[in-house]
Amino acid sequence: MKLEVVRVDIVEDYIALVQLANPPVNAHSQQLLEEVAWTFDTVSDRDDIRVVVFTGEGKCFCAGADIKERVAKTHGDGDHWQNSRRAREAYHSIMECQKPVIAAINGPALGGGLALAASCDMLLASEKGCLGLPEINVGLLGGGRHARRLFSHSRQRRMMLTGMRVFGPELYRLGVVEECTAPEDLMETALELAREIAAKSPLAIKLAKHALNQIEEMSLRDGYRFEQTMTGELSKSEDSKEAMRAFVEKRDPVFKGR
Repeated sequence: MKLEVVRVDIVEDYIALVQLANPPVNAHSQQLLEEVAWTFDTVSDRDDIRVVVFTGEGKCFCAGADIKERVAKTHGDGDHWQNSRRAREAYHSIMECQKPVIAAINGPALGGGLALAASCDMLLASEKGCLGLPEINVGLLGGGRHARRLFSHSRQRRMMLTGMRVFGPELYRLGVVEECTAPEDLMETALELAREIAAKSPLAIKLAKHALNQIEEMSLRDGYRFEQTMTGELSKSEDSKEAMRAFVEKRDPVFKGR
């Protein structure tokens, strides 16, 4: 696919920067959704990428649905279901990506933008970054289930029923994001976390993310049994044996991803 509103760059060894580039606010257009899904599906197959930093160009992460696009089109029933499917596939392409994805929330992440951010593995925000569900103000719904993964019962409902936005410092206080930084420090903070992950065994990271996705909806017993199965599979790998040898020999491991 020729990318026009999403950009992918290898910025350091094994670290990719994926940016939404649909000015002025990186709106959640159908083209953007298709390119996001294609991008993260492709990232899964690339051996030169072990971790992704995901952000938006300019002052916005993603302002959600492209309301102008919606108003300009008269959607039939088929259009509605196709558009809804594109949104779901975009979000799940991030969740199902075999590489960890770090959201660097540089500005508003609203509605569908919140869903994109919530689909990532780890979230960081600048002081100007915020999450919100403003659909109620334009006669729409959406994103509530994704917000529920991040916020408490009461806060999620307040956001969805009032359209309130929650900014970086409060997101950090609530434990929604790992760090809240000055705007100019956000990318370096995200890259620092990415470097730490990229130094681990890519096979172990892949299986760990897979396990975390699977156990999210499982009971304690079933979830832990699944993790134990993944651990057994991982222990047979060259990377696992190298990690243990390096620990005993007090040196840095050299991973091969197998």
